[in-house]
Amino acid sequence: MPSILAYQSSEVDWCESNFQYSELVAEFYNTISNVPFLVFGPLMVFLMHPYAQKRSQGVYIVSTLFMGIGVFSMYFHMTLSFLGQLLDELAILWLLAFSYSIWMPRCYFPAFLKGNRSHFACLVITTTVISTFLSFLRPTVNAYALNSIAVHILYIVQREYKRTSNKDLRHLIEVSVVLWALALTSWVSDRVLCNFWQWIRFSYLHSIWHVLISITFPYGLATMVLVDAHYEMPGQTFKLRYWPQDTWPVGMPYIEIRADDKNC
Repeated sequence: MPSILAYQSSEVDWCESNFQYSELVAEFYNTISNVPFLVFGPLMVFLMHPYAQKRSQGVYIVSTLFMGIGVFSMYFHMTLSFLGQLLDELAILWLLAFSYSIWMPRCYFPAFLKGNRSHFACLVITTTVISTFLSFLRPTVNAYALNSIAVHILYIVQREYKRTSNKDLRHLIEVSVVLWALALTSWVSDRVLCNFWQWIRFSYLHSIWHVLISITFPYGLATMVLVDAHYEMPGQTFKLRYWPQDTWPVGMPYIEIRADDKNC
């Protein structure tokens, strides 16, 4: 049995041809397309710093995990090793788990938790720890854990979309869902239609997935923060801003929180 560190020890192999440009890099474009993770992560830490100081520094953890996903994904696609696959999937699992525990609105908590966020966070983290250990024994556990959390987050997002009249929040949700759908389409197409993409000599759909999902993250993060601010910071006003300029057609969304002069 090959070592989990060995090149191509993973059963997963994407559509891009292996070792086409380097003897050390299995999937060249799938590797370098993770660079946006390493750029957008620190940028979101900087942009969300005021929010983190006023509400939750968990945004730092989530952004760090986002950068970790980029690093582990680069390692996986460079080596196609089983360890790289596990690290990549576990980083995604922990990012979703932390986001889930930090920003899930209390009104969606199970009834027995009575809206207690610390108990909810303990429940989520405990479940994630168990899933982490099981993933080494049964790697397919990761797929179920990731899909379960992602599907429930999408359910919450669509509920909030129907509830809110906030134009900024609705816009964030719309853009996030469209970007996520495009990214997922690229991911599925690479897996299902690989023969076609190789036939037309364009087997880079998984690279496009990396780029699209890295752009989706800031929009998703801003969406969760805006929902959280609505529920947890009713005494303050908050505004959706875009870096580097609000007037630019494309920008990095973040939330500016300002003290409200009115008494609630």
